[in-house]
Amino acid sequence: MDKQLSWWEPGDVNGFFGLGTNVLVNLLVLTGLLKYVIGIPDAVLFGTILPAIGLMLFLGNIYYALMARRLAEREGRNDVTALPSGPSVPHMFFVVFAIMLPIKLSTKSWEAAWAAGLIWVFVEGIVLFIGAFIAPTIRKLTPRAALLGTLAGISITFISMRPAFEIAETPVIGLISMAIILAAWYGGVRYPGNVPGGLLAIAVGTVLAWLAYAFGWGFGGMNPDAVSGSASQISFNFAWFQLDHLWAGKEYLALVIVTAIPFGIYDFIEAMDNVESASAAGDEYSVREAIGAEGIISLIGTLLGSPFANAVYIGHPGWKRIGGRVGYSVATGVMVLVLTWLSIVPLLLNVIPVVAIIPILLYIGAMIGAQAFQATPRSHAPAIIFALVPNLAAWAKVQIDGALQATGSFPASAELVGKMAQGGVLYNGLAILSGGAIVTGLLWGAMVVFLIDRKPQAAGTVAILSAVLTFFGFIHSSAVQVMASPMMALSYVIVAALFYWFATMEISEKEPEVEPAE
Repeated sequence: MDKQLSWWEPGDVNGFFGLGTNVLVNLLVLTGLLKYVIGIPDAVLFGTILPAIGLMLFLGNIYYALMARRLAEREGRNDVTALPSGPSVPHMFFVVFAIMLPIKLSTKSWEAAWAAGLIWVFVEGIVLFIGAFIAPTIRKLTPRAALLGTLAGISITFISMRPAFEIAETPVIGLISMAIILAAWYGGVRYPGNVPGGLLAIAVGTVLAWLAYAFGWGFGGMNPDAVSGSASQISFNFAWFQLDHLWAGKEYLALVIVTAIPFGIYDFIEAMDNVESASAAGDEYSVREAIGAEGIISLIGTLLGSPFANAVYIGHPGWKRIGGRVGYSVATGVMVLVLTWLSIVPLLLNVIPVVAIIPILLYIGAMIGAQAFQATPRSHAPAIIFALVPNLAAWAKVQIDGALQATGSFPASAELVGKMAQGGVLYNGLAILSGGAIVTGLLWGAMVVFLIDRKPQAAGTVAILSAVLTFFGFIHSSAVQVMASPMMALSYVIVAALFYWFATMEISEKEPEVEPAE
């Protein structure tokens, strides 16, 4: 008899306090970006934009929970875990700093910046939806090491590094919260009353932060006045269509389309990677349906006023390991809807120290990075490293650009770039390698896998594809344009010719290996 997957399993508690707090952190971050970087007034931010984001995230989490239910019924299993979902983190920073902020500075209008953000994600959502129809073919042809390797690059850089820095800056809260989480989710420690590790970590971190305030210990940054002020502002707000603001962004269409298209490609490949990650963990989802839903839900959010996209999240294996099924996804969606529609987000910003939550991101980063090596043949390990490199470059460039912006030196002048090179910082190389990093990582990883498997012709085909994408600026460039990086494109063509030539030579056989256990 087929087993049934209930709406709530005991492990969903841990899953909820994992994914839920992950999404909450990102919700707090994007709120801060819109409030303090773009300067969007509280009335619009908490009354219009956050309710739109909340409904978008609710729809995403509910849809992926329903996908999990259907998969469980089809396969007669009760251990299926829903794909995690939330706001796209790389998109979040890119649209604020690369699209909205420059327009805000040039027009002195937060409304213009908001409109540009809406039209940008609208174009990206269309690209994402179209990409859903070709993603299954790409997934079938691309080696798993390339898919999971580039995903590991994202998890190490954009998911794990900043939380690690924040923990180091406030170690009394950060390290203690991290120890509680790791002991529960890695060490199997069961806390009194079966309290979930994620919940206990947040509770302990919050208590420590407020004790620090009470005794004047100098860390935590808590402010009772801010808490009472935000509590008094709790009110009901719902999402509604903002077509006039979206239409107002049409004058920026030519400006945003050159980055929205490659970022849409980035998002659908990242989603494809995450679906592959779920497959490696035992849950085989339709990549076309998962990505198509991501695109449609992002478009709905944009029509309602959200300048951010929905995304299939990294981390499915981690939530599966700690027992998450479908309930954790539903609970996360409901939580976000309640927080945004009742304007509770400002209160949480002032009650809970973010450093008590972010160790969860380190756990997820470690799980994804480990999976890249555990779920692929041992001989493909070098390909994973090659897939990591472009994402490391992208992260490094973001750090340098942030420092330059803080000192008023962005964009970097030729003289400054020269001085950085003298100090060992090859900024131009970082810029070239970071353009379309996730796609580049995928291509580099695939080339190395094909060479390891003694298939130089296949590696040559990947090099040709790399040349085409480079020529039109989809990789190794910050914008789509013809002749974006001509020397890189030519170099790929030469590499392809070499690989095809190598295919005519005598090639030693690949040594047999023992595959890792699933």
